[in-house]
Amino acid sequence: MAEKKLYRSSSDKKLCGVCAGLAKYFDLDPTIMRVIFIVLFFLGCVGLLAYLILALVMPVEK
Repeated sequence: MAEKKLYRSSSDKKLCGVCAGLAKYFDLDPTIMRVIFIVLFFLGCVGLLAYLILALVMPVEK
């Protein structure tokens, strides 16, 4: 079984590739992950804060 690693996407990105990387890790469509972050943003800016933290912490896919 291959080990799953969390990376920012270098190929399918709109801003930093966080949503595409998370979607790939959880086997989801990147659009669904982007919608989740937008909803979280409108529910108190949690989505923006989480996105910025993940953009700084997650390594870029090679």
